[in-house]
Amino acid sequence: MNHPAAAKTYREQQAGSLRAGDHLLLPDGERSAEIHFVEVETDDFGSPAIILATLTGGGTLRIAAGSSVRIPEPAVDGSASPADAANHAVKTAAVVEGAALADGARRADGDAPSDAQASDAGTPLSVVGNSVVGNSVVGNDGAGEPARTAPPAVVVPPLPSTTPVVIGPSAEDLALIPEPSGTPESVVEAVAEAHPDSTGVQLLADKLVKGINTKSGSCLKDLSDLAHELFVMLKDAEAALAVADLLNVLPFDGNPGRWGSVEASLALSSYVCRQTGQKGRAAVYEKLLRAPDNQETDPFKARMQARVRQRSLNEPNLYDKEIFRSIDNSNHEAEREWRLLRLESLLFLRAHGGSQTISGSELERRIANELESVRA
Repeated sequence: MNHPAAAKTYREQQAGSLRAGDHLLLPDGERSAEIHFVEVETDDFGSPAIILATLTGGGTLRIAAGSSVRIPEPAVDGSASPADAANHAVKTAAVVEGAALADGARRADGDAPSDAQASDAGTPLSVVGNSVVGNSVVGNDGAGEPARTAPPAVVVPPLPSTTPVVIGPSAEDLALIPEPSGTPESVVEAVAEAHPDSTGVQLLADKLVKGINTKSGSCLKDLSDLAHELFVMLKDAEAALAVADLLNVLPFDGNPGRWGSVEASLALSSYVCRQTGQKGRAAVYEKLLRAPDNQETDPFKARMQARVRQRSLNEPNLYDKEIFRSIDNSNHEAEREWRLLRLESLLFLRAHGGSQTISGSELERRIANELESVRA
């Protein structure tokens, strides 16, 4: 005996025009459910890509923005109750998401599923607008009703597991960073011998030659400070790069405190290399600097982090208030320390590709001004 739902008629509607309160046919091809909330997910070019339809009974359907869905017309006689649709929505939403991802992965590998595989899995193989179909049939109520032939399939591609990212440096890129001549301690010792009259270099070197522990945040900070002292105050670019490279090859370990010193070292190295004409080497440092930006694998979290990161680049802390206060108080030492922090911020912006509020040429001008001020 046929179910009353078979007497329903449907009209097609573009997925992009769905609104809260609309009813649509669920992927099982038998029931419908009300949409509680609609969210549009865009691709990386800003065009609508996926429609996320949250159902009143729970669960979410993911529908390609360009596909068509079927909207049930008023039934001639009996139809599935709203309670049945709500209860069924939770199950079908999970099936849709899993099926779309699994099918997309198989198709990306060029491995089309067979009928037997589809039957064993007990899940649909592709999404057709609003419904999920296998190779030839869709839906069976379990009471002996013959399976119905599905309409022509339009496969909805699954969301990528990650967002597009900046490609990290290759082995050829990393080869541009020279190996240290000796142990890290010997590199520091050689630098100290080259600048016996620099109190700043000698104080930092005395601590570092006793042993460099890359797991120690204070040790990494001393190395970064030494590299900055060599370039900013002594204008020794070669020695600054030799010390900085002890940090530059360290990977991001998830600790923002330790990474801050590596980040400052990479930004300094990028600027020094570009000033000395080593553009390829500078590009490697810049890729390493942006490496932590690419580690989030959840697409939503990655987009949120990118927005926060862009906001921080557009509104950097350049310590204007602190510098002006030091100038008003005639505290030249404090002014120098704040200007060094500003210089680090500007170097970071420069290595990160600039920002939407400060142009590259303006960054170069500001960096030159800060270098002149702290060296005076």
